[in-house]
Amino acid sequence: MVREVVHDVLFLGQKSEPATQADKQVAIDLLDTLKAHEEGCVGMAANMIGVKKRIIAVNMGFMNVAMFNPRIVKKSGSYQTEEGCLSLIGVRPCTRYQEIELEYQDMNWKKQRQKYTGWIAQIIQHEVDHCNGIII
Repeated sequence: MVREVVHDVLFLGQKSEPATQADKQVAIDLLDTLKAHEEGCVGMAANMIGVKKRIIAVNMGFMNVAMFNPRIVKKSGSYQTEEGCLSLIGVRPCTRYQEIELEYQDMNWKKQRQKYTGWIAQIIQHEVDHCNGIII
């Protein structure tokens, strides 16, 4: 189900709680909402649809992928950039990393550990920040 996008910075600034297998519908709603906004959005976190759970959805170029409890375990190659956010107006400067290594659970609750680089790594970092209550 497509959900309304949250713009309340006080809500978005709160840390999200760990996700459980019972939160699978939240991930499905997150994927539906990302798909509905695909013209101007490449990633979303659950708090952007009003749910304070550690779930993100990322456009991988060929498909959207949901990740539960994402945690960046390694990062390298810092750089400065500007980003926008569907929940906010305008763009803001931020520091990102060219390469990250991420641990998370997939939709089948299987533990994953993947390396990401470039644009997809940047999207993931933005969404993980959302889970941590960090707003660009």
